Amino acid sequence: MTNVLCIGSVLWDVIGRSASVMRQGSDVPGRITQIPGGVALNIAMTLVRFGMRPALLSAVGRDVLGDVLIAECEDMGLDCSWLYRSDDLPTDRYMAVEGANGLIAAIADAHSLEAADDKILRPLKDGRLGSAAEPYSGLIALDGNLTETLLSRISRDPAFASADLRVAPASPGKAERLQPFVTRPGAVLYVNREEAGILCQTEFADAPSAAQALIDRGAKRAVVTDGGGACADAAAEGVISERPPAVLVTRVTGAGDTFMAAHMAAEAAGQDRAAALHRALTAAARYVSGETPHD
Repeated sequence: MTNVLCIGSVLWDVIGRSASVMRQGSDVPGRITQIPGGVALNIAMTLVRFGMRPALLSAVGRDVLGDVLIAECEDMGLDCSWLYRSDDLPTDRYMAVEGANGLIAAIADAHSLEAADDKILRPLKDGRLGSAAEPYSGLIALDGNLTETLLSRISRDPAFASADLRVAPASPGKAERLQPFVTRPGAVLYVNREEAGILCQTEFADAPSAAQALIDRGAKRAVVTDGGGACADAAAEGVISERPPAVLVTRVTGAGDTFMAAHMAAEAAGQDRAAALHRALTAAARYVSGETPHD
């Protein structure tokens, strides 16, 4: 039985990785992989590893790429029964290049998700998962790959009024789309230090100050990461922080999604703020070092 909904991008990640330091114009040997990805799907895949039963709400094309993607998701234990399948929209893809010095460049082709708009939310409104009169009351992970207009509508939608809503941008370039959630009652923001700066229209020296600034702007709660620097969890009762374990970084794409999922799973299991933060940082460290995060 589903106990968490993951709403947002479900697509194919095409990732090129090299052990070399790269710059613009680099042509180096490496490996290219195609794996299931997207913020919502990355979160869902990690939630499964921590014993949760997530369902996906997204758009996937009725094409070969879509059929194979759904088959792989179902094999991992994800509930795909609520996905919107489009006859005329292709399955989305994301392409990234990573070197020894981190992410070099990425292109997100998520046009189908954006074109599908609120069709992906039908199960939350037509009574299958909830409605405006009887809103879904469980845990929801929402990612910022949806359009700015749709995200703004969700922030005011009564169908989400009772949910434990956890929100994350897909990238710094989309962080501003989350402005309506900064002051939305009940929303928990998961951002990095740069994204927090975009939401607050300033720059921060560290994650604790960024997290506190989001609270000062009206956020109920903000969890701010900072790469290898200290991570912070801010709420009305104060700010806590912890530095992530030092590890050899072998991959970066999906690290933030892994952190968020592990944090959600920890709190769903009843862990307090400090324990949940520690568990999430440990899971993210395992992920970037090449290990598979697990409970």
